Amino acid sequence: MNILAIESSCDETAVSVVRDGRQVLSDEVLSQADMHALYGGVVPEIASRNHIKVISRLADSALEKAGLTKAEIDAVAVTYAPGLIGALLVGVNFAKAAAMALGVPLIPVHHVRGHIAANYVAFPELEPPFLCLAISGGNTIIVDVRGYTDMSVIGSTHDDAAGECFDKAARVLGLPYPGGRPMQELAEKGDDRAYKLPNARIDGRPYDMSFSGLKTAVVNIAHTAGQKGEEIDRAGLAASFQRAVSEALVPRTMSAARELGYDKIVVAGGVAANKRVRADFEEACRAEGKTLFVPPLRLCGDNGAMIGAQAYYEYLAGTRAGAELNAYATREIDADFSDLG
Repeated sequence: MNILAIESSCDETAVSVVRDGRQVLSDEVLSQADMHALYGGVVPEIASRNHIKVISRLADSALEKAGLTKAEIDAVAVTYAPGLIGALLVGVNFAKAAAMALGVPLIPVHHVRGHIAANYVAFPELEPPFLCLAISGGNTIIVDVRGYTDMSVIGSTHDDAAGECFDKAARVLGLPYPGGRPMQELAEKGDDRAYKLPNARIDGRPYDMSFSGLKTAVVNIAHTAGQKGEEIDRAGLAASFQRAVSEALVPRTMSAARELGYDKIVVAGGVAANKRVRADFEEACRAEGKTLFVPPLRLCGDNGAMIGAQAYYEYLAGTRAGAELNAYATREIDADFSDLG
C-alpha cells in the first residue's frame, strides 16, 4: 500500500511516500528554520505562507523520487493535530484536495503518534507493546503504547515542553534558533555540575514533569550576572541545563517501564536527537537489561515518513476522514476520531 503523507505542523514542510508502513520510497523535507531564526522563534503567519508556497512542489518531487505515478497512490495521510493551527490547515486542505482528486482514502494522523512511528521506519523489528517517551518542541509525554493505535499517556509536562525549554534557554545564552544543537555543542565544552538547577516533582504524579522552573532558573542566573556585571560560565550553564533536562526525563521513563513491566523503551521527537539524552538512556537501559530504540537524527525532527508509517496502521484500524476533516492546535494522543469535523 503506497501512502502519500503530508506533515506541516510547524516550520517544516514535509511530503513522503511510504509503502506498507515501513518502507520509505521518498522523503522530502523543506525547513524554514533559517527564516525564523531572524525572529528567535517560529512566526506562525510566516510558517503558514511558506507551507502554501512549497507544498505542491514537494508533493510532485516526492512522487517523482518514489518512482510512482499519481494513479499508484492508494491513500493520502496528513498531520491534523497538534501544532500551529494555520500551518496545520495548509497540510490538511492540501491532503483533502489530493485525496478527493485521486479518489483515495484520507487518513488523519496525530503528530506525536507519527513521531513514535518514526521508529517503525528505523527498526523493522519493532512492534508494540512498549513504553515511549515523546519529546519535542511542543510535547513531552510518556506513552503506554499497547498497540499501533492503542495508546495512553501516563505522564506529561505541566507547562513547557522540553524542546521549548531548550530554545528559550538557548536564547538567554545568546545562541541561535533552533536552540537544541547550539546548546548541545556549547554544553560539550562545559562542566555539567557548574550550576545547581531545579528538577520539579509533581505531588501524586510521579511521571509528570515541569520545565518552567528550570527555564526561569537559567533566565535568573543570566540576568543576575548581567546586573552585577559578572561573567557567567556559558558552557557550564548549558551543560548543567542539559543534565537537568535529561535527569527529568530518563529516571521517570525508566521507572514507568519497570512499573508497567516493559523491556522495550522507545524515544521519539526532536529532543531525541540530543547526545546527552541519548547517552543517558543508553546507560540506563544497559544497566537494567532493557532494549532501547531511538531513531537516527534524520527521523527525530518533523518529517513525512513518520506520518506515512503511522497512517498505514491507522488505515488498518479503520481510521478515515472526509472533506469535513479539521485541524486542531491541541489534541490528546489517545483521542478518538469520531468528531474530526
